[in-house]
This record gives sequence, C-alpha cells and structure tokens, in this order.
Amino acid sequence: MTTGHRWSRRRVLTMGALGVAAVAGGGALAGCNLITPEQAGRLLRSDLPLPERFTTPLRIPPVATPVAPGRYLMAQREAELEIVPGTRTRVWGYDGVFPGPTFDVRRGEPIAVEVRNELPAPTSTHLHGGVTPAESDGYPTDLIVATAHADAFTPGAHSHMAVAADQWRLHDGGREYEYPLDQPAAGLWYHDHRMDFTAPQVWRGLAGMFLIRDEEEDRLGLPSGERELPMMICDRAFDADGDFKYPAVDDSLLAEPGVTGDFHQGVEGDVALVNGTPWPVVSVDTGTYRLRLVNASNARRYRLERDDGGDFVQIGSDQGLLARPQRLKTLTMSPGERFDVLVDFGGHRVGDRVVLRNLLGTGEMAELLRFDVDRGGGTGYTVPDRLADPVEISAEDSVAEREFAFALTNHSHGQMWTINGRPFDPADSLASPELNTVERWTFTSDFHHPVHLHLAHFRVLTRNGKPPVPEDAGWKDTVDLRPYEFVEVAVRFTGHRGRYMMHCHNLEHEDMAMMANFDVV
Repeated sequence: MTTGHRWSRRRVLTMGALGVAAVAGGGALAGCNLITPEQAGRLLRSDLPLPERFTTPLRIPPVATPVAPGRYLMAQREAELEIVPGTRTRVWGYDGVFPGPTFDVRRGEPIAVEVRNELPAPTSTHLHGGVTPAESDGYPTDLIVATAHADAFTPGAHSHMAVAADQWRLHDGGREYEYPLDQPAAGLWYHDHRMDFTAPQVWRGLAGMFLIRDEEEDRLGLPSGERELPMMICDRAFDADGDFKYPAVDDSLLAEPGVTGDFHQGVEGDVALVNGTPWPVVSVDTGTYRLRLVNASNARRYRLERDDGGDFVQIGSDQGLLARPQRLKTLTMSPGERFDVLVDFGGHRVGDRVVLRNLLGTGEMAELLRFDVDRGGGTGYTVPDRLADPVEISAEDSVAEREFAFALTNHSHGQMWTINGRPFDPADSLASPELNTVERWTFTSDFHHPVHLHLAHFRVLTRNGKPPVPEDAGWKDTVDLRPYEFVEVAVRFTGHRGRYMMHCHNLEHEDMAMMANFDVV
C-alpha cells in the first residue's frame, strides 16, 4: 500500500483514545492482562528456587573458530549445562552451548557457516542484522531436519492457515549459510527462525552473538580484550528439575504451535540471565569497559540504570557506530535491539559495588548484574567527539510511503497477531521496494511490538510526530514500538534482491502470525 499522508495531531489523539478504550473495554490490551503500560509479556514463574544473586562470575561465550579459512561448522545439539548453580539444565545449543559461540569477523571477508541439526525438531538460522542473500537469510520455512528425526517431522500447518507444499524447503541434516559481510562494523546476533516455533526454540538456547569489525572502528582504539564484554541479556523460568520451563501447547515442538493460557501476549521469565549466567557478578578495575548489549529475551523489555548514578556512553546502535557519542542515564532495550556502550569506573575505589538495575522489572527482576571494582590501575578512555561517518538519509530521499499496522485482530481461528490485518502467509507479500532505493514506512501498534526488518536498515524519523527518543539514534534494524504509537522510518534497501521479512520480535507474537514478506526487486 503506497500512501501520501501526513500524520496529524488528531490521528495521534485518536490512537490514544483507542488505547484507553481497549483497556477499559476488554480489547487487545485488556485481553492480554496488561498490568502496566511498560509490561510487554506475562510472567512465567519458576518451580525451582531462584538462585542467589551476584554470586556467579559472568560467563563469556567461546569464540567461534573456523575449520578452514572463511569456513565454520556448528552443530545444533542438546546438552546439559549448569546454569542455576547445583542443577543441570537441558539446552538446545549451537555446539551444545548457551549462548552459542560468538563470531568475531571482519567486514569484506566473507564467511560460510555450515549448520548441522542434531535436534529432534527442524531449525532455521537467521543472522539478525545481516545484509545477507535471501537464500541464506534463515527464512522460516527453509528448514534443516535432522536425519535421525526426519520421519518424525511432516511440514504441517499453523493454526491460522495451511502452508502449501511448495512453500517448504527442507535440508537433510545440514546446510551452508553464506555471509558476505559487506556492511559496517556492528554487533549482530544469530538465532533460530523456524516458522511457528521460533519462541520455544530460542527459549531453549538457540542464540548467539556475531561481531563485525572494520578499519573505521579500529581507528578509535576502543576498549578491547578483557575490557570488551559481550552481554546477551535474556530471562528464563525453570522447572523443578532444572530444565527451562515454557508454556508450549505441544512440548515436542512438532505438532500444534502456540502457548497455553494468555501467554500469547509474550512469555517473561523470573530469572535474569546474562550470557546464560543468573544475576552474574563482573570483576572490573577502575578503567573503562565496552559493553556489547543484546536483548535476546522473547518478550521482556529492559530499562537499564547504574545504581551509582553513572552514565552509559552510547557509541553504537543495531547497525554500528553512531556519528557522535551520547550520554544516557537510562537505556531502554526491546527484544532484538543491540546497544554498544562504554561504562567508566574511574571514579570508584577498590571495593565499590555497582549494580545494573532494570527499572522495568519488579522483585528480583529489578536487577540484572553487579560490577565489583576489585582492583585499581584501570585504563581510562577518552571518547572522541566524532566516532564515524555513517551514510545519511532523510525523508526527502524516499520514493514511496507505506503504512504497516501491527495489531491483534479477529480471524476464523480466533484472535491473532497480524500486520495490516493479515496473518503471515509465505506465499504473500505486502511490499515490493526496489533495490538501492529509500522508502518511508510508518509502523503503528496496539501493544508492545519491537519491529524488525530483515536485510533493510533504517533511520527513525519521528515518534508520534515528535523527534525520536535517544535510543532511536543511529542505523537500526529493530525499533521499540510501544502501545498506540506510530513511528516513521526511512528504510534503505541495499545489498540483495529477493524475498525478506518484517515481523514483531516479541517471539510469541511472531509465532502467532505477526510476520509479513516484502520483495526487494
């Protein structure tokens, strides 16, 4: 749908009134048992006693090692790990670890990653934020089926529609993904993207970090080595036996998709994990550290704050370095978003403790981790006024305007999360932008919908007709769309032609049909 409208104050007020009416009248938000305007999911409580906070050192995921120049091999397999101290948890992990190995690669040096599936359910791996050929993008019906479990899987149907046989592509045992890496330095991540079952499969552990470097970043001399900390933040709940607890309709993940009860709004756990470590403690000195933050939660949003009143110096967003740094007292992250920030402990004495709070959490979830300043002599870092020279675009560069409404709507099979009132259909497409053009897209919402675009990156132009919030800065591929908001973005289509996706990165919403195709032509 191409439009030529401008958003008016009247329309903003109308959307706000609709939001109030929905809550009061049992609409989408009321049906989801929304507790506060900031809540993005429903809490799933653990059966296992919660672990003690700030006793376990932060784990750093292993770095992926090539088996040959430019070639990697990863096996998706089940493993038992000690996540909660003193218990064992079965995970589905890349190479049997959670998070999966961190890729540390360079711009302009293409790699190929062979993924072997040894799990009892099909998988599809998506490089989130990657400028990737369509055939390697991790499309949700492009699946790897473990050879040993091939007889247990038959391409089926989502509860909202039957998917035609010609829409499935099945790989026996494994397949190779090609990543050209023709994009600026940035912190990406990879995760499962199987149709109907992304949420439970990521919840079980199929996620990892992916860092791209380049010369522009090198010149800044940013904190590195032990001073650069990858931090994949997520939440989980645990069964009494220590396994991950999840309200799946079908625990085998082979038949009927979806979640039980009213968890369709999104599943939030009661245990905070950073790199798979519950409420970790991070040993630091009196220097500056670089945090590579990823919100890998299914539904939970975080608003981070240092309890010492210190700043986060943001130097990068989803798609790499900002032009200039910005100082933030709080940092709000929706699922799928990444932030590259510096934290300085130079004003602290040995023995000080700094807690990273979550202002959107309650109880134990109001805190995420603790920094223990246990040694002096730290190395500081002077942040330059100019970080990078990213490509600039504006609304005036757009050749078309489109609107996409993310909302809960009624269908023959009941209420469903949809885009423009349409549940996901692999055979359908909502837009056909041309390669190397810019379009102006407007996203509207009825609830919390972190909107993610595959391939295409964008700049946020306005939020509710006003300037973007600080967290919207820089090049993005995911934007935090809050209840009854509208966000305008300038989207740049570069790299490859083919079929790509937009979807809500609340993974329960994604599994319940809040996805759509667009074709770059």
